[in-house]
Amino acid sequence: MVGKSAVGLTLIRVVFGLSLALGHGLPKLTGDMSKFAAGVAQLGFPFPTFFAWCATLAEFLGGLLVAVGLFTRPAAAMAGFTMAVALYRHRTDPFGRMEMALLYLAVMAGIALIGAGPWSLDAKVRRRA
Repeated sequence: MVGKSAVGLTLIRVVFGLSLALGHGLPKLTGDMSKFAAGVAQLGFPFPTFFAWCATLAEFLGGLLVAVGLFTRPAAAMAGFTMAVALYRHRTDPFGRMEMALLYLAVMAGIALIGAGPWSLDAKVRRRA
């Protein structure tokens, strides 16, 4: 992958990764986790505080890792799984409310399948090996 494709993938990876990390993960990380954990409990998860932290870290750390392209496939897979749960959570909401989870899920699933591309830390590490 070279040229425009590499630029396009990098743009998508950085914008969606940083948006997920800073727009969704960071507020949960620095806010009141009990409210988010209560929502996780309503979904029927055991140990809701634990799973709320897992989701928060998948959004924040996973988003950052996707943005820089390091451990990209597993980070995108974990963030994508979190977005699948978010989509399930918003399944009865109007489309405008569930749309964001759907978009993040689609992008993270795509990145998990195709990888970070040539302009990433993953590619740099591979070139050294």
